Amino acid sequence: MAGQRRREFIRKSIFGLAGAAAAPAIGSRQSGLFAHGGKPVSRARIREYRTLGRTGFKVSDISAGFVNNEAVLNALLDAGVNYIDSAESYNNEALIGNVLKNRDRSRYFITTKLEIKKDLSQKGFYERGRKCLERLQMDYVDCLMIHSCETVAAVKTPGFHAAMEQLKKEGRLRHVGLSNHGSNHALVSKDSMQDICLAAVRDGRFDVLLLAYNFAQEDNGARVLEACHAHGVGATLMKVNPYGNYHRLKAYVERAEQQGKEVHPSYREMYEKFKAKTERASGFFARYQLKGPAEIRAAAVRFCLNNPHVSTVCRSFRNFEDVEALISLSGTRLEVPDRKAIRGFKRDLAFFYCRHGCNECETSCPREVPVNTILRYFHYYAAEERQKYAMKCYLNLDAANAAACKDCPGYCEAACSHGVAARSMLALAHDKLCLFA
Repeated sequence: MAGQRRREFIRKSIFGLAGAAAAPAIGSRQSGLFAHGGKPVSRARIREYRTLGRTGFKVSDISAGFVNNEAVLNALLDAGVNYIDSAESYNNEALIGNVLKNRDRSRYFITTKLEIKKDLSQKGFYERGRKCLERLQMDYVDCLMIHSCETVAAVKTPGFHAAMEQLKKEGRLRHVGLSNHGSNHALVSKDSMQDICLAAVRDGRFDVLLLAYNFAQEDNGARVLEACHAHGVGATLMKVNPYGNYHRLKAYVERAEQQGKEVHPSYREMYEKFKAKTERASGFFARYQLKGPAEIRAAAVRFCLNNPHVSTVCRSFRNFEDVEALISLSGTRLEVPDRKAIRGFKRDLAFFYCRHGCNECETSCPREVPVNTILRYFHYYAAEERQKYAMKCYLNLDAANAAACKDCPGYCEAACSHGVAARSMLALAHDKLCLFA
């Protein structure tokens, strides 16, 4: 009973903390920003708009993924962003509604998402869709998606499609979509991201897809993007930056050494691999003046913008620095140093990135640990710096967690054709994400 109360207390605490924005004070002076009457203004502007498939809507090439601060969202819209992605589980629909009620609604494409839950009835989906509209304070929403669809069978969920048709007839919905970044193989069938997304394209009732795509897993998404283009489906991207996880490992090991603490052999093994590969790549990074994570993140976004089949890149925005840095990439393409940076990353450091929606290693785990799901949460923590959200997801994981991975022989690593250091990363993810570790 005490344990239950403790879990509930922590869960509520995380929900509260997740709402706290990382943005600096409104009137503060920052790099790339200047103030007029205490309101931050970004110099960066959206420079390119792309057609969102058969919807015909011209959307900004950089768009608002998760945003949980009204001032930040206003800055994005002022900079020209006109595509906003949300979900019933993001807890930010009311925030979006508050911002947009003072703007011309017709200029913006608003997407929100419904999870596949126990109630699969038309009534259940319809009522949840109406609640999304109430929170958004809107008469209609441009797109309602199946959120994180995990099976090919779920693509055709009858209750969802019947509810969407009902909302369309009432003028409350314009388009239907689907998002996917892999599945929890411990709980559902072994369908891949590519399988699910291609099934949605073939189904014909989905106008927009949201999928994980980046330079480290180019092959996984390329076929989906081509199919979207061929069938007039708008392709929106998430998880575009695979960079970040190994910096957490480096900081972890170096801090432990400075404090005279013992570093677990699994971390030590991965750290030594990291050092060797980084030393080999250091000359390349210096040659092209790539000074740190920001340059790689920019190259990752430009890689996606290079693909003409991509409608928009959805990014999380925590603060005004994110607005300036990411919006400035609008309309850009990969330059030669960027291309070399990406090749260098894939050659030397990609073993730190578990490809979203891959799942090929999970059947080898005797404990049925959802490797890809947990490392997706760690991606939120490390690459997207959404620490509280990642910890909340991990706390609510409805499967075996990574507690035993530190001392496991590494069945997942042996099964990974990409050579990802999955066992060590899972152990590190547990230490970072678990409140009881």
